Amino acid sequence: MAAKLPFIVPVLPSADIKRDIQWYKEMTGFELVFGDHMYAGLQRDDLEIHLQWHADTEDDPLLGGSVIKIFVENVTPIFEEFLERGTVNKDKLRKHTPWNTHEFGFYDPNNNAIFFVQDI
Repeated sequence: MAAKLPFIVPVLPSADIKRDIQWYKEMTGFELVFGDHMYAGLQRDDLEIHLQWHADTEDDPLLGGSVIKIFVENVTPIFEEFLERGTVNKDKLRKHTPWNTHEFGFYDPNNNAIFFVQDI
């Protein structure tokens, strides 16, 4: 029997779980499902993002620079919502990219990049 792969959950580094839970709620609509000061799971619709605390030391670097892309059927309503939330500016929506998408992106407080992408 072939393996079934039902979903994937990105785990993003965080310097401050409590701050980031609030940021994700206000700026993206992701709500806390579980967690503590070291690790948290956030959800919006059928999507999950997890946050993992890092001390930002040589032995436990924060790094940042992770990138996730969330694919949507219609990017316009989510872009308009994020404009209203103050997550992005109106000039962030890129339409008709050379790779055939409409998309926008932003950074969380830990410099993780989050993109919402519509294939065209």
